[in-house]
Amino acid sequence: MTITEASTEKDMADIRALREAVFIVEQNVPAQLEWDGLDAEARHLIAREAGNPAGTLRWRVIGDVAKIERVCVLDTYRGTGIGAQLMFAALDAIRAEPEVARIKLSSQVPAVGFYRNLGFTEDGPEYDDAGIPHVDMWRQRP
Repeated sequence: MTITEASTEKDMADIRALREAVFIVEQNVPAQLEWDGLDAEARHLIAREAGNPAGTLRWRVIGDVAKIERVCVLDTYRGTGIGAQLMFAALDAIRAEPEVARIKLSSQVPAVGFYRNLGFTEDGPEYDDAGIPHVDMWRQRP
């Protein structure tokens, strides 16, 4: 498995395909919510297994907060550690951003334990995002 920062049009096309498969097709997120216009201001990571796109995430710096978003792994690769490796790679990249004091993400409720194991803590009530229960989670910079 390799994880790289997206740098080509092919990378971005593969990322769009991953997010479409997981969020739009599998989880029924409306396309207009998934394609929120923020991809251009984000940094994107892509995980590949034997050259095939397997998972992705993006992150943005907003003031002194890094926000990790759109974390997804194709169902074929879930349970293999790719999600954790993507998160470790994002945390490593965020560590290089001196202005970042904290990291935020919006977790789907079933994934809360996954993010807790990475040092995130729930903060605030559960809420609906695109028909899926979510909760905000935070951690200090790595």
